[in-house]
This record gives sequence, structure tokens and C-alpha cells, in this order.
Amino acid sequence: MPPHLLILGGTTEARELAAALATHPAVRVTTSLAGRVTRPGPLTGDTRTGGFGGPEGLSDWLRTHRVDALIDATHPFARRITTNALQAARQANIPALVLRRPGWHPTPDDDWHPVPSLTAAATVLPTLGTRVLLTTGRLGLAAFAALENLHFLVRSVEPPAPPLPPHTELLLARGPFALPDELNLLRAHRTDVLVTKNSGGDATAPKLTAARQLGLPVVVVERPPLPEDAVTVPDAGGALGWLRALGMGSP
Repeated sequence: MPPHLLILGGTTEARELAAALATHPAVRVTTSLAGRVTRPGPLTGDTRTGGFGGPEGLSDWLRTHRVDALIDATHPFARRITTNALQAARQANIPALVLRRPGWHPTPDDDWHPVPSLTAAATVLPTLGTRVLLTTGRLGLAAFAALENLHFLVRSVEPPAPPLPPHTELLLARGPFALPDELNLLRAHRTDVLVTKNSGGDATAPKLTAARQLGLPVVVVERPPLPEDAVTVPDAGGALGWLRALGMGSP
């Protein structure tokens, strides 16, 4: 049997890595999805869906399925999953890697307001505008529920969980988004402030360019820190190089 790689997925980078390894017989790949999105993007190769039951459950799964290496390619804000993954890999005595795309960085023309959390974003919002494009995903929006004097356009892949702000309009959409469309969206809804997580990547970056061109303030929720012992790479190419160094090969 070829060595077995488990990818904790749900991101573009995870899909790119699985696709790169799909035709490579020297590595057997399983991608695990958390199951929070009912219609995930297309994915190549073997998959599983659902949680593992914490680090102990994941460690048991790694041993039972004879996994030889683990790559955490989850969302930059999935801090608990990353922490559990690294702990489980240590318990199972296998190497682990964190594939984490780089975050965004402001230009001199940007009006960014970095905050450490959604709660902090909700605190600063009333000082910046009244018509909000909220693009932080479908979870955690209860942090904004008490903002009765603001109008929210909430964009997410799937409907968000309540409670929501009383004046909320929902837009279900999946990136990538083009700059002309982002400009049209902000103008059509008379948006005067954007809220985003610093997720990084190209698929949703045009909203930042649109905000810059329109002179809008942007509240940016910063990423949680990675565990100190995390070995990281920024893209699928880096992950393939890590696999080569382990002797697991790559295309």
C-alpha cells in the first residue's frame, strides 16, 4: 500500500493539493470536510465528512486508517481544528503540516481598522458607518445582533445562524468575485463600511480593492495565532515539497 495522507480540507488550497496528488500513485489521499457547508466545492479523490471527536478521536482515526502524514488545510480561522490536528498527530506519532495561505495586507490608500474578534468589530462599527457589507461568514453573527441602528447586507455561502441584526438583508453567493461586480454591489446598496475576516486569497480580495476605490473604511478581523510548534507552508506547492522531503513523493 502507498503511504496514506489525510488532508483536513474545506479551502481552495486543499482542493488544489488533492487534485495535484489525485493521479500520483505513490500517495493515497483522503480529504476530510467538517460538513458545515452542505454544498462544498468540487473535490478530487476520496473524501469523508464530519468531525472526529476532538484530538483523541482524530488520533484514533489516524491509527485505525494507517495515516502516515497529516496536512491541515482548513480555513485560517479554524483555530480549534488546527490545534486538535497537531495534537492528534503528535499522539499518533506522524508528521503534520499546516497549509495556510497568506493574509491580506493594506496599501497606503486603504482605510483599515484591524480588530481581534467579531465582538470588537461590532464595537467599532457604529463609529464608521451605518450601511454595512458583512462578509465574515455565516457563524458568529450574534455579535452584531444588538446593532439596531445599522443596516446589514450579509453575504455568505449558506444562510447564517440566528440571532441576526434586526435590519439584515441576506445575499447568498460563493466566490470568486470580480471587481466590477463588487463595485456595483457596494454602490447599489449604498454601503459605507465593509467588514471582513483576514482570510487571504484571491477569490474574495476584490471587495478590498472596491472599498479602496470608493474610499470606504474596512473593519478587518485579524487571524488567530497558529500554535507555536506549527510547521507551515503558504500554498499547495509548498505542501508538495514537504511531502517530497518525507519521501512520500509528489507529481
